[in-house]
Amino acid sequence: MKGIFVFIVGFWLSATALVAQDNAAITGVIGDQLQAFNDRDVAAAWSYASPNIKRLFGNEGNFAAMVQQGYPMVWDNADVRFLDLRDVAGFVWQKVMIRDAQGALHLLDYQMIETADGWQINGVTLLPAPDVGA
Repeated sequence: MKGIFVFIVGFWLSATALVAQDNAAITGVIGDQLQAFNDRDVAAAWSYASPNIKRLFGNEGNFAAMVQQGYPMVWDNADVRFLDLRDVAGFVWQKVMIRDAQGALHLLDYQMIETADGWQINGVTLLPAPDVGA
């Protein structure tokens, strides 16, 4: 009985460590891409996009234009807070609160996939604005 308990605790600790590693890697990728957009380093920002995103947009220029026009809060982000990381139907989603250059808050959901090159961004969804009270 003691052996089973030790196995379960060991498995739980191992799983917890993997989740923490994935969480750090995922927030690192998103944070690095956001910084790349602020630095206008489109090539670096493009490198964090998944193969699906790269196929969809074809090149860095198309990708940059889409972000600049469709996600201006990502293109010019002033503050970033990582919220919950979750698995939804087998997909990994990282919720992120971004303050844009004008001070407005935006809530986004980043779909992440693990590839041979590590974690990459597979899509971003703009969520309803968060309620912020005084």
